[in-house]
Amino acid sequence: MSAHAGRDPRRWWVLVVLCLSLMVLVIDTTVLNVAIPALMTDLGATPSDIQWIINAYVLVYAGLLLTTGNLSDRYGRRRFLVIGLALFGGASLLATMASEPWQLIAARAFMGVGGAMLMPSTLSILITTFDEDERRKAMAAWSVVATVGVIGGPTLGGFLIERFSWASVFLLNVPVAVIAIVAAYVLMPERRGPERRLDPLGVLLSTVGLTALVYVVIEAPHQGVNVPVAVLAAVTLAVFVLWERRTPHPMLPLELFRSRDFTGASFSILLMSFGIGAVMLMLTQYLQFVLGLGPTEAGLGLLPYAIAATVFNYVGVVLGQKVSNRTLIVAGMVVMAGSFVLLATTGGYWGMFASMLVMGIGGGLAGPAAYTTLMGAVPVERAGAGSALNDTVQQVGMALSIAVLGSVLAAVYTSRMPGSAPAAARESIGQAVVAGDPGIVAAARDAFSSAMSLGAWVGTVCCLLAGVTAMAMLRRTAPAAVSPTPAEDESTISA
Repeated sequence: MSAHAGRDPRRWWVLVVLCLSLMVLVIDTTVLNVAIPALMTDLGATPSDIQWIINAYVLVYAGLLLTTGNLSDRYGRRRFLVIGLALFGGASLLATMASEPWQLIAARAFMGVGGAMLMPSTLSILITTFDEDERRKAMAAWSVVATVGVIGGPTLGGFLIERFSWASVFLLNVPVAVIAIVAAYVLMPERRGPERRLDPLGVLLSTVGLTALVYVVIEAPHQGVNVPVAVLAAVTLAVFVLWERRTPHPMLPLELFRSRDFTGASFSILLMSFGIGAVMLMLTQYLQFVLGLGPTEAGLGLLPYAIAATVFNYVGVVLGQKVSNRTLIVAGMVVMAGSFVLLATTGGYWGMFASMLVMGIGGGLAGPAAYTTLMGAVPVERAGAGSALNDTVQQVGMALSIAVLGSVLAAVYTSRMPGSAPAAARESIGQAVVAGDPGIVAAARDAFSSAMSLGAWVGTVCCLLAGVTAMAMLRRTAPAAVSPTPAEDESTISA
């Protein structure tokens, strides 16, 4: 019998469904950045409102990831994928009806619930569907879709905003979610891990602890550290770790951290996420407020990144047959560090164009190799939990970047603005541009460029540290991941 006889003949169609599902999340995350000016104008959203429109999603999403990842292993990964898509699409529809900032914030929180159910399932289904010899190629396709969504979201969103309204960027999620749901039922078999007892105390502790932690991170730069909430986060997470070490049926497989590949890849991704998060958020504002591009042009300004990353995702697949994941990750991180140097030292559209091109090359090399290494260290039966843990690490890194690094860069912007400028203009470049005074607008653009340059230098350091971490912790040759079989992953049910 062929070694590959047990492969699901629909596996590449399954990958299409996973990519559609991922596209919904990525487009929503990135499209919101180009909608910021319209939200400030049409909804009267303040900078604080904008921050919570972004962070309400992050807060709920990060707080629920570990729980939903574990529940998907137990109750069915396709089921959670479909429920997540339905919640995400429904909340997106509600967002289009918002007439006040608080209503949009509430809709974004509901979208976070859907995203938390959806995201762990995409990666866990991927690694339980594809054997080791095909997994790198599937992971590259998954990464390409994420990259295309990063760029396609702002481009398509800018087009919609210019011709319709900000609400259209949320309406965009609905048909994609519907198509993905139908495709999941038609093409994808149900998959779940071996039956295990639920860990209700672990669910409660992880949800409360992670939500409190992300809340403290988000609010600290603006309101200072909320000591009671910080203590709650520290205590609940400490109790959670102690409980997980003692309970016979833990929801979090702590043994994953004994793997150098899992831990090294996780910390490399965490460092990269911290370096990139705030800078990429600033970049969309730079294109619109500093360079004066419209929403559509601003989206197209990120196109070099998408093209380079797409090409080098597949270059990485070919190179991965000859060199180790560690080599690809280190090389990609060094190239990304170079892209941030370009961003910090050059100005204008063409400097940004060059930096995005180089960043796409680095991300294309490092991304699939990092995810393949990380998920290759996760036991197949705990794929949902492992994927959720990885997503949680990334979300904490992004939240830290936007909150901590974002507040530092905002302080740099304010310090570079003339004291005679209105308070609102000293707080936000968007408010400065709305004010319309040529002198204030020019000063705001210079101040914002200085802040973004500093952020790019931070990104350089973080990417270099991520490369050093990968070099020090990852093994030269990653071990072969265990391929799922019906005996190991009692999940395949007729679609």
